[in-house]
Amino acid sequence: MRLLTLSWTTALAALVAAVPSRRANFVVHEKRAAEPVEWVQSHRLASDAVLPMRFGLTQNNLHRIEEMLMSVAHPASPSYGKHFSPEDIVDTFAPSHETVGAVMDWLTESGIAPERLRLSASKGWIEVNATTAEVEDLIAAEYHVFTHPSGAKQIGCHSYSVPEHVREHIDIIQPTVHFRHRLPRTDQLQKRTLGQFGKLEAAIHGGPKTDGKQVTITPGLEDCDEHITLDCLRALYSINHTPVATANNSFGILELTPQAFLQSDLDMFFANFSPSQVGTSPVLVSIDGGVVQTRNQGFGLNGESDLDLQYAFGLTNPQPILLLQTGDLIEGASFNNWLDAVDGSFCTFEGGDDPTQDGIYPDNQPGGFQGPESCGTIKPPFVVSASYGEDEGSITQAYAARQCTEYGKLGLLGTTVIYSTGDNGVAGNGGLCLGSDGTPSDDGTAFSPDFPVTCPFVTAVGATQINPGSTVNDPEGACEQVIFSGGGFSNFFSLPDYQATAITSFLTNHPPPFTSAQFNNSGKVRAFPDISANGANYVVAVAGKFVSVFGTSCSAPVFGSMITLINDARLAAGKGPVGFINPALYSDTFADSFHDITTGGNQGCGTPGFTSTEGWDPVTGLGTPNFTTLLSHFLDLP
Repeated sequence: MRLLTLSWTTALAALVAAVPSRRANFVVHEKRAAEPVEWVQSHRLASDAVLPMRFGLTQNNLHRIEEMLMSVAHPASPSYGKHFSPEDIVDTFAPSHETVGAVMDWLTESGIAPERLRLSASKGWIEVNATTAEVEDLIAAEYHVFTHPSGAKQIGCHSYSVPEHVREHIDIIQPTVHFRHRLPRTDQLQKRTLGQFGKLEAAIHGGPKTDGKQVTITPGLEDCDEHITLDCLRALYSINHTPVATANNSFGILELTPQAFLQSDLDMFFANFSPSQVGTSPVLVSIDGGVVQTRNQGFGLNGESDLDLQYAFGLTNPQPILLLQTGDLIEGASFNNWLDAVDGSFCTFEGGDDPTQDGIYPDNQPGGFQGPESCGTIKPPFVVSASYGEDEGSITQAYAARQCTEYGKLGLLGTTVIYSTGDNGVAGNGGLCLGSDGTPSDDGTAFSPDFPVTCPFVTAVGATQINPGSTVNDPEGACEQVIFSGGGFSNFFSLPDYQATAITSFLTNHPPPFTSAQFNNSGKVRAFPDISANGANYVVAVAGKFVSVFGTSCSAPVFGSMITLINDARLAAGKGPVGFINPALYSDTFADSFHDITTGGNQGCGTPGFTSTEGWDPVTGLGTPNFTTLLSHFLDLP
């Protein structure tokens, strides 16, 4: 009998081995880009926890985005300025019926009842609420809870897999491997009386720097090397236009809660530098519970928003400004949240938010925003300026590509998206560089490019300075006071056509003294910045005091203000907004529109970094703008 039992067991095992496993044809679809610094894998996620799973479907015609953008953005194109409608964009990029069917079939054959699945109206996103046990079985993953010294928690898996025949139909699955890496390190944490507010905001570097000096005088043009004011910027860049078409124009400034402005700071600045604007406030666009909090004050919480609004208002007076205040005090927010608000198709068509990187609303935490997600709540402003970023090496290529695609679509709609390049030179957030695996590391030596500025569909703005002892009439240099302007080469995105000549010229005529071990020197990738503007010694009213402020956070809203003024002049002339401007900036037609910056560098990663030189360079881009010339060229276009 014992022999019979063993024989039966052996036969059964052989039979089971002969039956193909459901996972036999699974392939890894994504794995985490970088292991989280200072996060601790605490424990397995409860098997009955419910996850809001989202399956982003592969879209059609993504290869056409650059071509379509060039058709409406290149000054030599006969269809310049004829931007696309939202319907055109959805029709062009919607996933195929085959893709929708393949993913639906896989999910239902895996045991998920069809009635549990929700398909977006544009057929680009499939949603299902599923338990951890179901999800782990479905995508061959293992979910854990991670904790941070700040008290923050998040969930995630190290990798996930899908059937080989389904892989080509899936862009991204969330929540999975995408991890919110960059909360403050323990040696950088500061006390916050609101507890754990703004966790997502802390994951994304941003915010200007200060040298701690208070400004006690009202400077004139003779002091611009020490104190930058509105008049200094007007003199530097020949800004000489007063808006007349404000009712038809729009300018949005992105702020991530808990960063907030103080009205008393705006009025203090206006009283000294733009008296007619005392009492002026931005139009608050509250995105996913965005609130202008005033309970906690200081440079770290008010510096960014005060800076952005004081200079944007002052340079575009009397243009109203939209404050895109994003995220509540509990969960915070990320780039995808504001993209949701300005383009409803992104929530339901593109793949939507990632609960491990983006705020997911309603927020069920105590004190969180209980309203619906802000999806398509406002028309995209003609210009959006954002002074935030994250390390390209800390996110997956799929996540970056999906978001970059949306910036391209905003360009097709006629919106100029402007991002600052960061303040750590060739290094990443916190001065970290990339290790041998291409992710941020304490002992990394490779240059760490920023995101979203590496996306070829945004305009990346670096920082310059009036050199000590110089005047507004002298050439500026790359910013080397307090901060070093971010610049370099992407490891994700290929070289766009509009930039090819400039990058090839730089690498051929001014080859950097670094190897491929330090930066992507292939000559085939997106490079940044595109352009620069002053970013040193700004006089800003913060928490009731005038302080000196530094950073590419200064440069982005200043350049955004110039594009807003150009849009105003075009609208007054019966034309449309300029939209995506990079093809024009790099064209021969606009070659005389910049002040070339040829001194200074952007040190980091234990090196001097890149060096400014004649023509485009990865420190200051094409140079700083000559507004009068830019305006003339853009007005000449249809």
